[in-house]
Amino acid sequence: MEKTKEILQRKLSQQETEALSRLQSVPAIRAGDNSSFYEHFILTGIKVEQVQPGFISCSFIVPPRLTDSTGKMGNGAIATLVDEVGGALVHQEGLPMNVSVDMSISFLSTAHVNDELEITSRLLGRKGGYSGTIVLLKNKATGESIAEGRHSLFGRHNSKM
Repeated sequence: MEKTKEILQRKLSQQETEALSRLQSVPAIRAGDNSSFYEHFILTGIKVEQVQPGFISCSFIVPPRLTDSTGKMGNGAIATLVDEVGGALVHQEGLPMNVSVDMSISFLSTAHVNDELEITSRLLGRKGGYSGTIVLLKNKATGESIAEGRHSLFGRHNSKM
């Protein structure tokens, strides 16, 4: 319990506090790019290997920036990959991005810094503006499952009028 309290109550150094207080907003990575700094931070280095209707396959080498002090990939980074890859699968060009309605993630194993992951997303179904996906993260070298996420999203569709 004390260790948890220590982690949550971590004090920032004076230099860190001053740097954060000067931060007003994070600029776009590229002109016309609406992605956030957070999306860029997580997704930098992902390689899309295959795209078919209802299926995406990517590879990703776990960078040090997404690991904890022991070199294990953070659960938040895994959750963000489930969110982003699942969302990319159902995105339709010219329409706003769908919003996540629900996500459930089973964390089955751990990934470590420099592990190469295979990330696949499959469409489970679509009804109106509601879509369901399943996203799997596996260690490419060993085939071991790292996580499995089910992700449901909702988005607007073009009017039929």
